[in-house]
Amino acid sequence: MKKRRELANKFQGETLVRKSMQYGSEVLSQVRIAPDLNVVKIGGHGTVDFGSEVLLPLLEEVAELAQTYQMLVVVGGGVRVRHVMDVGIDLGMPTGILAKLSGQISKQNATMVATLLSDCGGVELSPDDIMDVPMLMKMGMLPVMPGTPPYGLYEEPTKGSMIPQHRTDTGAYLAAEVLGAKSCILVKNVDGLFSENPFLNPDADLIADITACELLAMEMDDMVLERKVVELLPHSKNIREIRVINGHVPGTLTKALAGEKVGTILRAE
Repeated sequence: MKKRRELANKFQGETLVRKSMQYGSEVLSQVRIAPDLNVVKIGGHGTVDFGSEVLLPLLEEVAELAQTYQMLVVVGGGVRVRHVMDVGIDLGMPTGILAKLSGQISKQNATMVATLLSDCGGVELSPDDIMDVPMLMKMGMLPVMPGTPPYGLYEEPTKGSMIPQHRTDTGAYLAAEVLGAKSCILVKNVDGLFSENPFLNPDADLIADITACELLAMEMDDMVLERKVVELLPHSKNIREIRVINGHVPGTLTKALAGEKVGTILRAE
């Protein structure tokens, strides 16, 4: 029997799937590529689709804040994502194709947002070029990126549905995590996470602070952010909390970046 050629390293001979393998778990910190960066995700469904009445005041606030804070603006897809998924599912498209199609929608919205922010340094950035963010910060630019993470055709199948799990909330969180950002803020059209859908039940309670495990244990039928984000957050090395705020209320993003208590804080533990 021929002997495998090896290179000496701590993973030598490992399958990399052994459950009891511990190497790497003791690493307490990672390189933080952009530790002063604030990742601000502007929802497509919750913000962009409302048009100029909602989006323009928010972007004016972003432009003003960009003079003080380092920001990466991540943009969602919205109503056209719902449409293309509906058509795609009707035509029998697999989940990977749906992910590829929906990614093009968030890119379109990112192009519009970057254009609207161009007079204050707004520049569109591809997810594949995320490592350019530190350079763009030093140049005084305001990077704008589509939120759909680039799983594309390799998106994992979803239990009980064809809809891709890794959508734009998840993309914003993953961008913040890999960059070692200071914060990750999801801008929605509600004041935060509620015990029930506040549009269906106006008496639903706002949840100001909750851990990911507590939220998952509630087994909510619907929530204001993607479930995948909640599942991933406890495993984060850099981003240990995510804030959900209302972008329809002027000044809310300013308060969030200043560390004031607004919206919902979702904590890793």
